[in-house]
Amino acid sequence: MSVLGPGTPVPEFHLEREDGTAFDQDDLAGRTTVLIFYPFAFSPVCSEQLTLYEEVLDDFAERGAELVAISCDARYSQTAFREKLGVSIPQLSDFEPKGAVCTAFGVLHDGGFPERALVIVGPDAIVRWSYQADAPSDLPGANLIFDGLAS
Repeated sequence: MSVLGPGTPVPEFHLEREDGTAFDQDDLAGRTTVLIFYPFAFSPVCSEQLTLYEEVLDDFAERGAELVAISCDARYSQTAFREKLGVSIPQLSDFEPKGAVCTAFGVLHDGGFPERALVIVGPDAIVRWSYQADAPSDLPGANLIFDGLAS
């Protein structure tokens, strides 16, 4: 299975924000959103990835893009992770049912965690660009997302 490709409508999905409120496909309408699928809170590469993106968050905003991060971690772990890193990128939990949204987007690893993937969703809830790393240890740089936004 591979990440959803450009031109694909976003599937119906339901996630939880850190505060327990719902986030679903309707929350993507009317804006460009970069979905950051990451394997594990508190892992070295995931920490580096979110910290890197936070450093250029204003540059993403200038391009009209919002970022949200998705993992299969429980929302309490995600909150602790975000606070420890000092990042503001919203965290969305695909914990229950575990990996359902990652499966719908084609990024659930056989080990039960998300592949490291990026999906840019347009204001019409259509995938505009996507990327899946060759390995969970690969760090996709911010320039990769900037290129995706420009394409």
